[in-house]
Formats: sequence, structure tokens, C-alpha cells
Amino acid sequence: MATTPRLQGLLSPVVTPFKADYTPDHARFARHCQWLLDSGCEGLAVFGTNSEANSMSAGEKTELLDALVAAGVPGRTLMPGTGACSITEAAQLSAHAVRVGAAGVLMLPPFYYKGVSDEGLFRYYSEVIQKVGSADLRVYLYHIPPVAQVAISVALVERLRKAYPDTVVGLKDSSGDWNNTQAILDAVAGSDFDVFPGSEVFLLQGLRAGAKGCITATGNVNPAAIAEVCRNWRTDRADELQQGITRTRERVQKYPVIPALKALIAHYSGDAEWATVRPPLVELTADQTSQLVRDVEAIGFSMPGLRA
Repeated sequence: MATTPRLQGLLSPVVTPFKADYTPDHARFARHCQWLLDSGCEGLAVFGTNSEANSMSAGEKTELLDALVAAGVPGRTLMPGTGACSITEAAQLSAHAVRVGAAGVLMLPPFYYKGVSDEGLFRYYSEVIQKVGSADLRVYLYHIPPVAQVAISVALVERLRKAYPDTVVGLKDSSGDWNNTQAILDAVAGSDFDVFPGSEVFLLQGLRAGAKGCITATGNVNPAAIAEVCRNWRTDRADELQQGITRTRERVQKYPVIPALKALIAHYSGDAEWATVRPPLVELTADQTSQLVRDVEAIGFSMPGLRA
């Protein structure tokens, strides 16, 4: 059984910086991860949706993970995304995450074939777990049907928990549907299964219902304010703090989210290359970036400590 403490609070699905030739930038990545940890993130869900992970090869992800650890980012803060359409690739990435001491892995279902059964998904996760073959592996299921178009049902969650109680230990719910999050929380109530809403819009509601925090895109740019909700959710300031982070989220998600996050980092760091996204994504236009900055600054947004 893994002995690394479980992650709670704010986890950021870290955006991946690319150079002008679209190769991952290891140094920028490590700096941003350290800024996130210094700014209130308890964990780093690298290689998630907002990391453009499925636009990268397994080798690129392995090299980035090694570079983070070499740069001094503690393995215990990491929850790499290791889901893949291939069982073999998912197992290789998950095994590497275990070797660097990651706190867990965030695992998409295989997302190419649609309309697959719970039986098929159960076999997929089972095979990956067995191929890794480590008591130190912790799997957090990643439910994001708007993107993957393959859902992780409550029944599948229950079956995997019962089959692998020390390995399948949590879930990120990026359905955007609070009713689904509540159904999962109800199903696992009283257990040590950790549920993370996929947006800070549901953070306070989630914490009050038993969630452990959130794994959210805007954790990349607004970590301190989101972390403050995690710290103060039992106080009389909680609702006001929640309203503040919701306002920021609403302004950012008016734009394509990944380019918007990178545009904000580029603007507030003074490093224009941060805006680069890997095709098929494209950057915000200059007009969009200017409007986004005006939108967030109108509500007092900033990114202190980011500029080198």
C-alpha cells in the first residue's frame, strides 16, 4: 500500500509551455510548477486536459516528468495524467509515475472507441493496474465526458473500488454536472475515496458535501484565491471567497480556455512565448488577449510573483 500522503485541496492541471518549434520547454515548465506550489497549490496534475497532454508523446511526458523531479519539484506533489487509448502506454506512463514517487495518477478512460460498456472499461483499468503491479500505485479516475465522450459511471466506480480498494482511490469529475458529482459523493460517503470537482465553481459546494478539493484549469492562473477557499471553507468568509473565484472563472472561460490561460501567463510573466499552444489549438488573437486582460483586471485579478 502506498505510504505517500494523499493530495487534498487545490491541484492544478498544469499548462505545458512550448517553444516556437512546439517542443516542450522543460525549464519554463519547472518554473511554473514551482510558482504554483508557492502560490497555494497542494498538487500538480501534470499531463491533464489543460496540459495539452494528448498532443504529446509518451516520451515527451516521461522526459518532462523527469525534468520536474530533477528541478526539485517533489514527487509527492505530482498526479500525472497517464490515461491513453493503449493499455500498454497507460501502464508504462503509470509505472514511471510510481518510480518518481508521484502521489497518484489521473487516468482517463480509453477514449477512441465510443459506446463501450462498463465491462470493457473495467477490464481496461484492471489490465493497467496489473501491468504496473505496484502497491505504490494510486489511480484517480478521470471523468470528462464532454471531451472524452466516454463516461465513468457510478456503478463502474463502485466496482473498481471494491476490486482494488488500495489502488483506485479517487476521481476527478469534469462532467460540469453537479448532480453527477453529488451522486458519486453519495455513493462513496463514509469511505476514503477522494472526489475532486473539475471546476472551482463547485469548490465550496463540493467541500461541504465531502469533496477533498478541486482540480481546476484556472488553478494555473488564480491559485492563491482558490487555495484560500480550501483553507477557509468552514468560516463565515467562505461564500464571499467562493463568489470571487467564480467571477474570475466566468471571465476566463468566455475564451478558449487553454489559450486563455497561456495568454494570461504570457501577459503577467512578461514572457510572450508562453502564449504558444501546440496545433491543432491556436493562440488567442491580440484583441482577444487585450480584452481578456481588461475583463479580469476589472475585478482586481493579478498574478503576483510570476514575473521573473
